[in-house]
Amino acid sequence: MRILLINPNTSRAMTAKIAAAARGVAGPGVEIEAVCPTNGAAAIESHTDEIAAAAAVVELVVADRDGPTPADAYVVACFGDPGLDAARELVAAPVVGIAEAAMHLAAISGRHFGVVTTLSRTLGRAHDLVARYGMERSCVSLAATGIPVLDLEDTGSEAVATIERLSADAAAGGADVIVLGCAGMADLCAELTARVGVPVVDGVAAAVGMASGMVRMGLGTSKRDEYALPSRAFAGVSAAGTVPADRGAFRATGRTGDTPVHAERPGDPTGGPVSSTGTPPPQTSDFAVFA
Repeated sequence: MRILLINPNTSRAMTAKIAAAARGVAGPGVEIEAVCPTNGAAAIESHTDEIAAAAAVVELVVADRDGPTPADAYVVACFGDPGLDAARELVAAPVVGIAEAAMHLAAISGRHFGVVTTLSRTLGRAHDLVARYGMERSCVSLAATGIPVLDLEDTGSEAVATIERLSADAAAGGADVIVLGCAGMADLCAELTARVGVPVVDGVAAAVGMASGMVRMGLGTSKRDEYALPSRAFAGVSAAGTVPADRGAFRATGRTGDTPVHAERPGDPTGGPVSSTGTPPPQTSDFAVFA
């Protein structure tokens, strides 16, 4: 079984990190191939970034689907689940978003869960996904750490302490389970579970487990009506411009990744934690792989 793990941002280091987390839970006979786009958003932290991310997801799914050996399942490794519906239109194989998978497993692990994510500006989308996935009764809190996504390429002790504190606050407020609201937090799951004392769900692991289970069950994406193949082929919308040496065109080969990039981008609201309760399609050879 082969699962294509799609990181919709252009960070090679984060793609390698996510791939390692996925392989840790994949089990025997499951090959994880992790990819990220050549061009696009360096991090998914705004609605504009999300549009670029969704286009990248579609391009990568199309490239894989039209290649010699299409994946048995696809995982969208961004907590906003960008491009999830579009990807499901394109293939009959399972397509799983990490937010959807994490919330469903959290709701099984306990009656209530809390989400701990990155910047406060992403809380609106998190609220939207809670509603979309029917989790209004299960989700009792949403909290933003104020940590930019790219600072999670190489998570330092201060970031871990902040995530731990907000996770503990959520547990004290009634959350039986904590959902980590960013793929870049995937390597923290076991550590935080031990520190906080309640189950902590990483969406990457949750999605890989769900996708592999669906493949074994012979369960794919329905092609009736909404998720039927689109009547028009995807035209391609790759962003123009150059890509820094540490970004894009990457398939995870098991390396530890490139030097992390932590430079702040203009307009990043990193003032600290915030809480809230309640072209033609690219060819396969255009993307480098983490096999």
